[in-house]
Amino acid sequence: MLRTNWHARRRTVVLWGRLYSTSTLPAALSVDTALPPRSLWRQYFPSVTKTFQHRVSLADANTATMVANAFIPATSRDKTVIEIFPGPGQLTRALLNLPRTRIKKLIVLEHADVFLKYLKPLEAIDDRITVLPLSGEHWGSYLALQDMNILADVPIIPWDQGVHPQLHFVSHMATNVAGEQFCSQLFRNMPDQQWLFKYGRVPMSLLISEYIWKRIRGDDLKLRCKLSMIAAAVSSFDLAVPSSTLQPYASHFHPVPSLAKLAEREQEKQMQTSKPGNPFVAINVTPLEQQWIGPGQLNKWDYCLRHLYVNRAKPIKSALPYLAPGAQMLLKKLADGERQVNPKTPVREMTLQDWSLLVNAFSEWPFAPEDLSITDTIGIEDERHG
Repeated sequence: MLRTNWHARRRTVVLWGRLYSTSTLPAALSVDTALPPRSLWRQYFPSVTKTFQHRVSLADANTATMVANAFIPATSRDKTVIEIFPGPGQLTRALLNLPRTRIKKLIVLEHADVFLKYLKPLEAIDDRITVLPLSGEHWGSYLALQDMNILADVPIIPWDQGVHPQLHFVSHMATNVAGEQFCSQLFRNMPDQQWLFKYGRVPMSLLISEYIWKRIRGDDLKLRCKLSMIAAAVSSFDLAVPSSTLQPYASHFHPVPSLAKLAEREQEKQMQTSKPGNPFVAINVTPLEQQWIGPGQLNKWDYCLRHLYVNRAKPIKSALPYLAPGAQMLLKKLADGERQVNPKTPVREMTLQDWSLLVNAFSEWPFAPEDLSITDTIGIEDERHG
């Protein structure tokens, strides 16, 4: 009986979703009942197609409520939240269930029609939400927000006057290389205060694979990489909720790989990857007021990190020549002054202070290459396994 009633309601929601209507929904249709039962998500939100196989979304309503409160806690006031890659919108619904005193406006960017069907009707239920058929990973989408004056009431808070109290960014992260690159780009926009950071130190709340989280943290030297150092140089970050509360994955997220697929990955020892079916975590990220990477220095940090992490196991004295011919001359500068870099330190064990001294020395070196662009021969895979 419940399934019959639900299907009757669903046909109406899908129709309005396709028409992008903002007419009033029936009182019987609550925010929660606009989604199909989780047992049917595989049918309505297929993950087998290339377009969606890397999209992961919160599926459990109680978990979404917990995460929403961790992202936008009770101390928040009048937040404008930009949420991207919401999928069917379980977290979106949890955010809308927060008091109006916490969230003043919720802007949702989702370009997939299969999910828009279940997001667009929310505009008729709550006047705080605006759902736009835009991709959150395209920077032009944020220019569109400006052109539409959606962020006109968001103040610009000077960088040294604290974390932005009103603007907040929320996202699920895709579990492919493009998702990792997008995550990296978020951090890379902080030093020069680009993207949303032109409004100030805008906090971010992300749902990401545990594998990428470990790469961001960099505690494990085998996983420490350029992303680890850039993230630590520009921001502070921590878990929004204990990682154990989001496990096992199948109890909280969609899609859930088949048992055969999970067994295959276990056999291949691939469980420490970012693929759907592996643990996900919720994190909060806050831009640092005093950043290790100064304005205009990102390309130099990029160049030094990428070239040296190809040889992460080598001591710095042996890896320096890979920056450029004659770069071993920088060792002398790294050994001068009160702060020094031990030439025997392996690249992967270098601290932020070590990297700061190295990049500064590289910047002052008269023979540094003028072209600091990264060639196609040095990519993410090289950085991981070099």
